[in-house]
Amino acid sequence: MIKPGTHLKSLRDTAPLVQNITNFVAMNVVANAQLAVGASPAMVHALEEAGEFAGIAGALTVNIGTADAGWESSMVAAAQAASAAGKPWVLDPVAVGATGFRNRLAARLLALNPTVLRGNASEILALSGAVASGKGVDAGDPVSAAENAARHLAQRTGGVVAVSGAVDFVTDGERALRIEGGHALMGRVTAMGCALTGVVGAFLVGQDPLAATVAAHACFGRAGEIAAERAEGPGSFGPALMDALHAMTPDRLDAEARIEAV
Repeated sequence: MIKPGTHLKSLRDTAPLVQNITNFVAMNVVANAQLAVGASPAMVHALEEAGEFAGIAGALTVNIGTADAGWESSMVAAAQAASAAGKPWVLDPVAVGATGFRNRLAARLLALNPTVLRGNASEILALSGAVASGKGVDAGDPVSAAENAARHLAQRTGGVVAVSGAVDFVTDGERALRIEGGHALMGRVTAMGCALTGVVGAFLVGQDPLAATVAAHACFGRAGEIAAERAEGPGSFGPALMDALHAMTPDRLDAEARIEAV
């Protein structure tokens, strides 16, 4: 049985350095989420140093939200360097399926076998080659519709696939778990999924990828519920979420996480 509090404690004891090649909209939110949960973020995307830095950091996250051709080279270089150094890395294929460039970039990065692939249901379906109904960065499909696609992608990459939504689904192709949590206000604040990707990257350092990914989703989802109890709307929800991530304790997370093996 996964005890997410154990993984949160390990993260905070380690305070890992996490390199993030993320989008312009999300940079501040991702950095703050990683700081709040106990990690040390570095937003390093320049081609001249992205690969070198990936060998230094404890983990890497790659988010294609506002990618261009230059960033593509940086993303590939960093992912290759992280893999060569034995460092875990996370791929967030934002809005894959929307354009040909985005599809080609996501496919190229997926072929590098990320430790964790994290996206919404429409993104996971699109990456698997199935018909998806996403609208830009927003999912148009329920998590349940992408569960089989997630299993197949995990088997294909040898990594973990996480489908985030109302009830998250995480699998390594053999084992699978569902995690309840979160709140509807998360869909009204920008970069929440991107922040979750950053938190997953922080949890991965030195930990089992499946268990760490589940723990990250449990922590983020429960923090979202706590933040919603205090927030008056989207404007106050973002800061409340950072406070909730910071205040989360391993004991509370173990007691309140809702994780089910399936």
